Amino acid sequence: MLLTPLAAAQARAFIGTSAWSKESWKGHFHPIGLPERATLRYTAQRLATVEANTTFYGLRRPSDFLGWAERTPADFVMAVKGHRAVTHDHRLRDPERHLAEFFTSGVLLLGDKLGPLLWQIERTQPFEPDIIARFLAALPHTVSQARELVERTLGPVADVLPDGNRRIQHAFEVRHPSFATPAFVELLKRHDVAAVFGPAPHRTAIDALTSDFVYVRLHASAEVFPDGYDDATLTRWAGTIEGWLDGSGCPDGHPRGVFAYFANRAPSGWHPPFDAIRLQSLLGGRGGAESSIPATLW
Repeated sequence: MLLTPLAAAQARAFIGTSAWSKESWKGHFHPIGLPERATLRYTAQRLATVEANTTFYGLRRPSDFLGWAERTPADFVMAVKGHRAVTHDHRLRDPERHLAEFFTSGVLLLGDKLGPLLWQIERTQPFEPDIIARFLAALPHTVSQARELVERTLGPVADVLPDGNRRIQHAFEVRHPSFATPAFVELLKRHDVAAVFGPAPHRTAIDALTSDFVYVRLHASAEVFPDGYDDATLTRWAGTIEGWLDGSGCPDGHPRGVFAYFANRAPSGWHPPFDAIRLQSLLGGRGGAESSIPATLW
């Protein structure tokens, strides 16, 4: 996948967290007493992006996406996790109908703040080439393609699919070991879908650049990183990301934009936003100013 000159010039890293609010963050990242409705605005002022996971558990309403767009800065980006009905309940089968239902929830109303859509499948689902190929082929890559999919599958809809031809990016996360095959990588490349990077329990590593952007999920093991990521690990990740951004770390030499999201698998973990701020500080950009503030002051 080759970047256009304009896309290459705009390659940048968006570093954030999976979700924008956790109970364990209160008193560490979020001040005590901060209303839940204010947590997105507070987080978005300190991080360049978040990954919306609430969209996985149930279809949202158009007003939700419009509200999220209104409460975030102009340069903020929100990745959105695909609905479990698509990935888990139906295990990618009959993708056209289930994708159409997801798009009618209003996700595209995020407009220019919409980042990649993340499709995460169950760890028990193996690589079945025909099913994976049909799903990847069904993914719309522009707003107009999404509108065509919805109208072809469900009929005309109003107010939830904006006009225009903005690009829609997709990332695909697998966990079954049978996906560790060149055939899967070739399918991702053919359909311009990014493989998800990042070591974590129950995840199969697909270390291949399959689109013109990179999607990283840094979900720390509580046993390995009980206090969040250490400086050496973050420094290594910063070097890797810089290589993607300038193309020196890409086999084809073409720069790629990067989206990276931190989470801690321990329920009590409050480190992800601080890990994101520290990594963003190493790369430059939003988050650097706060990285030296002790957690007890938040």
